[in-house]
Amino acid sequence: MSVSDSLFGALRQSADAGVVDLLERMVREAPDHALNKINALDIAARHGLDEERVIAALLNAVGLGLFEMTWNVMCPSCAGVISANKSLKTLDRAQYTCAFCAAGYETSLDNLVEVTFAVSPRVRKIAAHSPDELSAADYYQQIFWSSAIDLPADLEKLLREVTLETVDLPPGERAILSLQIPQGTVIVFDPVTHTAQFLEISGEETSERQSLSVVFNKLQVPVETIALRPGPLRLALENRTDSRVLPAVWVANQALDDLLKQRKPILNARRLLTNQTFRDIYRTDTLAIGQRLKILSLTFLFSDLKDSTGLYDRVGDLVAFDLVNEHFRLLQDIIASERGAVVKTIGDAVMATFETPDRAIAAAIRMREAMSDLGAERQHQSLRLKMGIHEGSCLAVTLNEQQDYFGQTVNIASRVQGLADSRSIVVTESVVENAQARGLLEASGLTPTVRRVALSGIAGEVSVYEIP
Repeated sequence: MSVSDSLFGALRQSADAGVVDLLERMVREAPDHALNKINALDIAARHGLDEERVIAALLNAVGLGLFEMTWNVMCPSCAGVISANKSLKTLDRAQYTCAFCAAGYETSLDNLVEVTFAVSPRVRKIAAHSPDELSAADYYQQIFWSSAIDLPADLEKLLREVTLETVDLPPGERAILSLQIPQGTVIVFDPVTHTAQFLEISGEETSERQSLSVVFNKLQVPVETIALRPGPLRLALENRTDSRVLPAVWVANQALDDLLKQRKPILNARRLLTNQTFRDIYRTDTLAIGQRLKILSLTFLFSDLKDSTGLYDRVGDLVAFDLVNEHFRLLQDIIASERGAVVKTIGDAVMATFETPDRAIAAAIRMREAMSDLGAERQHQSLRLKMGIHEGSCLAVTLNEQQDYFGQTVNIASRVQGLADSRSIVVTESVVENAQARGLLEASGLTPTVRRVALSGIAGEVSVYEIP
């Protein structure tokens, strides 16, 4: 039995069999590029599989050493990978800049960081494991562009439509190119060092040769756009790095615009942090101590058992302990099935996160019914949950040796939960204003009632909505 056979056998013990079968076929039969920067959501869509099961299988495969996981900081404009990281711990900049788009982006985990997977070299050696040996087209496909861009099957043909010249330049070498540059915008770009020099070509065509020098090194400094005239150009390129570079001279035309517009959904870091399998596997190894990463929108759900102290008095410690544990199990199952994750439990309370408000509301409704069913089954009708939901920005941090969240959004969600009565779900305005959440409530025949309340630490009164 080979190493991969043994590992896939182990993976079947913890992941969906259908997904494992697909991953095993891919490792054996798929072309190299299909096993690098694997997009979990795209895999699920193309093969009619559940997204959460695909994500869980890939995460477990990483744990077994079958695959490797990468956190790519990607440009939302061109979908190029600005920084590839084996861990969130190395995302240490407040802002990342894309030289190709000449734009900077505040670091956040919503749509700036994608999570992709690649087969481990111990299982199968693929071309992307040796990026210095890739052709220019393969480098763009497998290294530079993120899994968000829907690349055509014949990328090399399309690149020829936008490229005036390209060079494979070894470390320490220089190259001289003689070009005829057309009117419009021309970009000298290297995907290895992320160096870009923009040229605005305008005016009357000249017969005199123009000269330009571009140096490639590890320093990323903003450069001014250079104005030139259509006509001959002597372009000197120098590689001052310790690896080869792949500079190209591109024309900004319709073919390039069309290429960059072709997008696919991605597994972003925010969604992965709210995945229960991820939290179970990487509970203590996600962020560095003191590291703070911004999330622009995350939904928090707090729940607490009403009068749990009285429950212990009525039924005794042993029965109460069993009931509370069963309550935790049911809640975690429901939260995970709605694409959420339990962050922590505090006494009889649960703090959970969801990518979107509608998922949190769906979970809360199901949690409420599950408690009613459990109470009826165990003949303890007093099992009631108080729940509060709020959505907003926050910081992902490490607290008490586990990945947690910090900020006013968390505070408000906790305080909103304190307003809930038995069986009620109290949510904030940002939650009910979400279009998907509104649709879910209407489909469920639930009409929230609004009231104005004061929350400790929040200036003025705020609107909260009680879901009956």
